Parts: sequence; structure tokens; C-alpha cells
Amino acid sequence: MTGSSAARVQTATERLQRLLALVPYVLSRNVVGMRQVAEDFGVTEDELVDDLNMLWCVELRSPDPYCPIDLSYEGGEIVVTEAEAIGRPLRLGVDEASALLVALRWLAELPAIGDGTALSRTIAKLEAAAGTASAPSAQVAVVDVGPAEWAAAQVTDALSRDKLLHIAYYVPGRDEATERDVDPMRLLEVEGRSYLEGWCRSAQAVRLFRLDRIMAIDVLDEDKHVPVGAQQRDVDSARSLFEPSPDDARIVFELGPAGRWVADYYPCETTEELADGWLRVSLRTPDTVWVRRLALRLGEDGRLSSPRELADQVMADAAAALDNYS
Repeated sequence: MTGSSAARVQTATERLQRLLALVPYVLSRNVVGMRQVAEDFGVTEDELVDDLNMLWCVELRSPDPYCPIDLSYEGGEIVVTEAEAIGRPLRLGVDEASALLVALRWLAELPAIGDGTALSRTIAKLEAAAGTASAPSAQVAVVDVGPAEWAAAQVTDALSRDKLLHIAYYVPGRDEATERDVDPMRLLEVEGRSYLEGWCRSAQAVRLFRLDRIMAIDVLDEDKHVPVGAQQRDVDSARSLFEPSPDDARIVFELGPAGRWVADYYPCETTEELADGWLRVSLRTPDTVWVRRLALRLGEDGRLSSPRELADQVMADAAAALDNYS
């Protein structure tokens, strides 16, 4: 059995991509050995010979009409001529250019990169080469919440020196980043996740912050000042970390079969099975903005039944959205 017949099954798309990359690869090196090319492209030498024989069948319209690619691979070395029209690397598609530019811009923001001048030049060259294909990437922003270990080191430093912390924190319920000063009280480790417990000067209350959602953190020169009477949470599980305040709004949803995921995603006080696979849940929250968004997201898969005034607001939001279509 030959190497070609024993090779893995490949799609026509995979082979076409390899053929289009093969010519610029060889042209950029003038002469290259068969074994080296086969290794670099992840194929056997028999598969490579099949590819080269296929390239002989390709005719280009430039520099002359219907000009065949001229190549040879005698003596174990490949030489390609008369293929200047496809001698340049392939142009990036919109999805490829966007993905690469978003990743490079995110990389440029990392502190470990340092100066980043070379990376900035690379981004500029890629934008120029991609042309209009790079435009969608400008509409994408990547939020790097950073490793919990990095945030924990800063919190530990602040606790050891009794210093105030300034943090940028991602709030998934509202899908927004917030900034606040926090007087650190302690680090918590509950069910594999790390939390900062501290006095939030914005909320004027004790708050918990998941370390993997801290986007930026600075230890300030100002001494911390935890108010007298600020109580640490008595925790033994992740659910008990977020015990609601008596002042929080009580929210009641009736969820259809496709909306029951809400009961798994949010900490509910009560759950009650209803007819036809529906489920009634209640929960408490100090912020009802995300509740309105959740109700709109659920659509026919859920109903916000309490409080009534909040349900009326959701109905008004839905009516306003429908008006935009008319």
C-alpha cells in the first residue's frame, strides 16, 4: 500500500488550501527539499507529489493568458517558476482579519508586553493589508478579567499594609464594568472560587467581589477605613455568600420549559412546579434593571408576575421595542 493510499481521508477544501499555500511557500525559498516541504505541510512525500502533479494542470491568466505553472521536483528538490500571479500570500477574509486583529489588540493591552511598539506596527500593517476586511474588528472589544492569582496578590498586599483598594469590576448581571474604592476586609475561598470581601464606598455597604471578575486593581496610598459595625459574612457555601437583604425587591417569575434554566443560573429563594412543565421561582435583588432585561430576553418562555409595577415596565419596554419595527 502506498503512502498516498494509506494517508488519512482529506477534504477537497483542505487540499485546495494546501495547493494555494504551496506555491508562495516554494517561491519565497527559490529551492526547497521535498522532505522539508512534506514535514512543514504535514503530508507524506507521496501526497506532495500528487499535489505537484495537480499544480501542473493549473493555468494562470497572468502574466500571459492561460500560462501554466512551471515546476520541477527532480533530485528531491522543488523549483517553481511562471507563477508570479499567485506568488503572494493569500488575502485575509473578513472573519480571519477580524479574529487576528482582535487578538492582537487584546495582546497589546497586557502589562507583560511592555513597550509594545513592534506589536503596534504589526497591527497597523495588518490593518493596511486587510483593507475593508479589517473594519468589523473595530466594533469588537475584549474584556480581560485577569487571573484570580494576580488579583489575590494585590488584595493580600493591601490587607498586610491596611491600604485602600481601587478596582474595576465586571458585573455580569448588568453586563457592565464599574469602578469603586473598597476597604478590604478579607479574602475568601468558597467552593473553588476566591472572593474579596470589603466595604464598598460607592454602595456604602459590605460587598463581595469575585476575583476572576476584577478587571483592574490598584493598591492606593490611602489607609483603609472599615466602618465600625461592618459585619463579615458567615459563609459555608457559594449560595450563602449572597444572602439577600430584607430591603431587596422580591421577584417572581413563571418559567416555561425552555426558560427553566433561570432557576439554575440565579440563586432562587423558592421554586414551585406548575402545570405543563412550568416553574414558579422567587428571588431577591437590590437592582431590578437586569430583571427587566431578563424578562425581555425570556419572551414567551417566561412571565414576570411580581412586582406588578416592574411587570408593567417590562410591558412598556416590549411595546416600545415593537414600535421601532413599525
